[in-house]
Amino acid sequence: MPKFLMKRWHGYHVILLAVIAALTSAALMYFEWRLGTAGFVLLAIMGVVVIRARIQFERDLAEYISTLTYRVNKAGEKAVTKMPVGMLLYNEERMIQWTNPYMQHVTEEELTGASLDELSGELLELVNEEKRSFFIKVGSENYRISHEPDERLLYFTNATEEQEVKEKFKREKTVFAFIYLDNYDEVTQGMDDQLRSRLLSHVTEALTQWSREHDILIRRTSSDRFIAVFNEGTLADLEADRFTLLDEIRENTQEEKVALTLSIGIGSGDPSLRELGALAQSSLDLALGRGGDQVAIKERNGKVRFYGGKSNATEKRTRVRARVISHAVRDFIRESDKVFIMGHKNPDMDSIGAAIGMLKIAEANDKDGYIVLDPDDINQSVKKLLKEVEEDRSLWARFISPDEAREEVTNGTLLIVVDTHKPKLVQEARLLDKVERTIVVDHHRRGEDFIDDAVLVYMEPYASSTAELVTELLEYQPRQPQVNTLEATALLAGIIVDTKSFAIRTGSRTFDAAAYLRSRGADTTLVQKLLKEDLDHYVKRSKLIEQAHIYSGGVAIALGYSDETYGQVLIAQAADTLLTMNNVIASFVISKMDDGRISISARSLGEVNVQVIMEKMNGGGHLTNAATQLENMTEEEAETLLKEKIDEYFKGGQSA
Repeated sequence: MPKFLMKRWHGYHVILLAVIAALTSAALMYFEWRLGTAGFVLLAIMGVVVIRARIQFERDLAEYISTLTYRVNKAGEKAVTKMPVGMLLYNEERMIQWTNPYMQHVTEEELTGASLDELSGELLELVNEEKRSFFIKVGSENYRISHEPDERLLYFTNATEEQEVKEKFKREKTVFAFIYLDNYDEVTQGMDDQLRSRLLSHVTEALTQWSREHDILIRRTSSDRFIAVFNEGTLADLEADRFTLLDEIRENTQEEKVALTLSIGIGSGDPSLRELGALAQSSLDLALGRGGDQVAIKERNGKVRFYGGKSNATEKRTRVRARVISHAVRDFIRESDKVFIMGHKNPDMDSIGAAIGMLKIAEANDKDGYIVLDPDDINQSVKKLLKEVEEDRSLWARFISPDEAREEVTNGTLLIVVDTHKPKLVQEARLLDKVERTIVVDHHRRGEDFIDDAVLVYMEPYASSTAELVTELLEYQPRQPQVNTLEATALLAGIIVDTKSFAIRTGSRTFDAAAYLRSRGADTTLVQKLLKEDLDHYVKRSKLIEQAHIYSGGVAIALGYSDETYGQVLIAQAADTLLTMNNVIASFVISKMDDGRISISARSLGEVNVQVIMEKMNGGGHLTNAATQLENMTEEEAETLLKEKIDEYFKGGQSA
């Protein structure tokens, strides 16, 4: 019997009362022996009663505890054996030592003595990681597992219904989409009403059939725009189908000798319809910025997936946008006290040429302009051009270092970024934070990473080069800039380099821009001089091309020698040369650069979207011209990874 319970019956208070009663009886005995004797007799009787009460209490309490213990043990035993929760004990070798009867509902196999991976390979991996709570699937049922690593104990709770409800909720979440006909205005300009009607009929029939097959609500808002509402389950089905609607629209409209392309921006993962609309619009802007003919899916967490992008951006024949942008640039320059212009790191001919063109626009509007150039980060291909610029003192004085630019920034400074739109690629990323107003002029397909809060964005993926875009902006300046021979030659060199001497990505406006520059004194002989290469450089490139082999489907891959390093320009030139070979539709050159990174340069004739493949390897570029750089990897590992991504692409997995 616990002492703390017994003290309630014969504690110090009981002893004290007995002593007081004995003393009282003794006093009575002194005065009256009869009363004293009676007192002692009563005290004895009370003592007997207390002792008997104590014995009875002990007996009753012992019986109560015994009964309660039996019931608790019985309840615990039934809980372990009857409760709808599986229990499993395993040893240090991850062998199952004991299971309760409910585990027979999890699997009918005998588990005692078996390894955890026989129940589930995933279970063994999670147990080794000492995860406390997780879900696994055994057979057709889903179970929530509570893990007690110290006790090596697992609890199995059937969560199949819960998971089904979650999955149903997820599949039924609303998805919002904007659908846009990329080149409708360009294609139908000057077209007769009957042919325009037939084209739209092809589009609407395909969209109607698409909406019926996938249970999509679709409504037309204008001649080239539609709105669609569906759910996450439908979106998953469309992704599994790789959005073949894009191909159907393109092929159906080609029957009229004209190809219309479709871009779709989709917002998902947010319960707010307003936020979904914003995500869908952002996705559509991203798809159009990448050249159109593709689907962009943007989630609430910022993750973006792409599908399609199989065709080149359509050249816009109208120059209205160029004129409007040119006038907007003029207004921003006039509102500034100075203008800084910078391109991307390791600048090429296009970047330098476009920067010089924007400098002339600033000067035409009576503002001081400066080109930000890091002298320690100069591409070998532009050194000859910069030597020519150094001889023109007035022009060379306009080149400043990133440190000087940061010191001279004022509240009224305007920053113009050319030939890139990614913050991490600009010459001096810290300038983006210090300058309040930024203009972006670029010809690359838009990526997820983009300069925030730009006051003006002029991105045209159809353009051959940024130099072409800047040349058109020069043409539409109200006050014609005074462009000398060297400046016009720099712009022309940018166009020639990016078009491989007008062989690729060349439209009618490219020749118009070249003609304008030629009329301004651009020297084609000087361009050839700037583009000359050393004999050693040529031999090294030839040896790199010698390493090429055809992987599959007309895709050529060249792997550089592991004991040699190659410049980025040489790698790109090797990829261009491979593309001129018979039966080659795409080329990839893998080589180690001077800084130890692995570079992959990709080229195609348009049948293969090398941009999508490079994006899967954290790179980017154009449909026909892209690249990436990889760290902590050998050439052989890079080749294996590249082949995996090429295989995914040809299987239809064109999401990034």
